[in-house]
Amino acid sequence: MTLQEINAIIDGEILTKDPDMDMELVNAFSSDVISHIVTYVSDKSILITAVYNPQILKTAEMKGVQCVILIGIYEPEPSLISLANSLGITLLRSTYSMYVTCGKLYSCGLQGTF
Repeated sequence: MTLQEINAIIDGEILTKDPDMDMELVNAFSSDVISHIVTYVSDKSILITAVYNPQILKTAEMKGVQCVILIGIYEPEPSLISLANSLGITLLRSTYSMYVTCGKLYSCGLQGTF
């Protein structure tokens, strides 16, 4: 599934500059627990989380994650968006809950990481 398709499904807001809208992403994982992310996420995965701090992006980079979807109504700090840009991670925001965001993506055929 492409980033463009994913963004349309979740009615997302792209937060980073110059995303590759044709980027292929093969699965997703949702968690707010760093140790779970380290254990279960793989490259070409989407990470869906409500954690709005730099550690989540550092973990995503370490695991080769190319796209992070932040859920909720909060505005991320400009420094978080800047860090995502510098790491080459596309950052999206979904105003849906984690449950609904995951459900929408799953119902459109995006699989989980395990």
